[in-house]
Amino acid sequence: MKSKKQFQARSHRGHVLAVTALTAAGMMFAQAAAANQVLRVSHQFPGGQGDPRDEMVQIIAKEVKDADVGLEIQVFPGASLYKPVEQWGAVTRGQLDMSAFPLDYASGRVPQFSATLMPGLVRNYDHAQRLNKSPFMDEIRALVEENGAVIIADAWLAGGFASKEQCITSPESIEGQVIRAAGPAFEQMLAEAGASIASMPSSEVYTAMQTGVLDAANTSNDSFVSYRLYEQVKCLTAPGDNALWFMYEPVIMSKKVYEGLNDEQKEALKAAARKSEEYFDQVSREGEQKMIDIFEESGVEVTELSEADYEAWMEVAQKSSYKNFAENVKGGKELLDKALAVE
Repeated sequence: MKSKKQFQARSHRGHVLAVTALTAAGMMFAQAAAANQVLRVSHQFPGGQGDPRDEMVQIIAKEVKDADVGLEIQVFPGASLYKPVEQWGAVTRGQLDMSAFPLDYASGRVPQFSATLMPGLVRNYDHAQRLNKSPFMDEIRALVEENGAVIIADAWLAGGFASKEQCITSPESIEGQVIRAAGPAFEQMLAEAGASIASMPSSEVYTAMQTGVLDAANTSNDSFVSYRLYEQVKCLTAPGDNALWFMYEPVIMSKKVYEGLNDEQKEALKAAARKSEEYFDQVSREGEQKMIDIFEESGVEVTELSEADYEAWMEVAQKSSYKNFAENVKGGKELLDKALAVE
């Protein structure tokens, strides 16, 4: 028979082995949890309805998952996680990982961001692509980073005007109408032309028109379609060859979160972003005709700005939004000069 000491020794060894096994299992579980980091991306646009801003982040999520680098991205569309204007603060504070975000929405905190929605600054999608590689955008990216975020993917959207009252063409055509304009620069220009301004995110325009709060709206091609504004208006002014309205709506990420990723995860994210940018550029170019077709099928009159209309609006913009930006925003004139230098 074994002695009592032998039995105690074996029991002790068994206990040590059990503890070691549990510790190893715990370490493996912790490593597995760490290897499957989950990021949350929020945006205000409709999900699952073909809106390219939602599709853009869905592509990033899919590509990152397929890369198998221990990273997963969950998408929360339709302002289900944060209200539209709250996303900037949530990202820069590290409370939200990523967002598809109209950068001008944060111009109240970073006034220079109004330059990304300045009337007539971008004339078409090719011009936008050239702008992305310019010193102007280098400065915008640096400002984003200084404030606690990084730009993951670039996205520019064209837009126009729609009204329940009459077609918006020349500056005179907006007089007396209550309009939602996207961003302070457009608000200043439209107010100078005689419009009354009601500020709200694009996701609230439909209800505001339905209840009589708004006569007209100024927003992107895709928002006109995604928010079904063709059900509320009589006339659409499409961007055409004389677009006044282009808005920068990138995918941004918390700088703190981005810097916490390993190199493999960062590379996967960059590759996914490039693919999403290619998709976005293609469908955005196609989106204008899609918008026109949908509005015309709904019985809405569709028009465009003439060259004379465009020049008349730019005269109003120079006296209002451009002048205000150059005089009141730190480095504003220099920033506009960098943008205007891109042909």
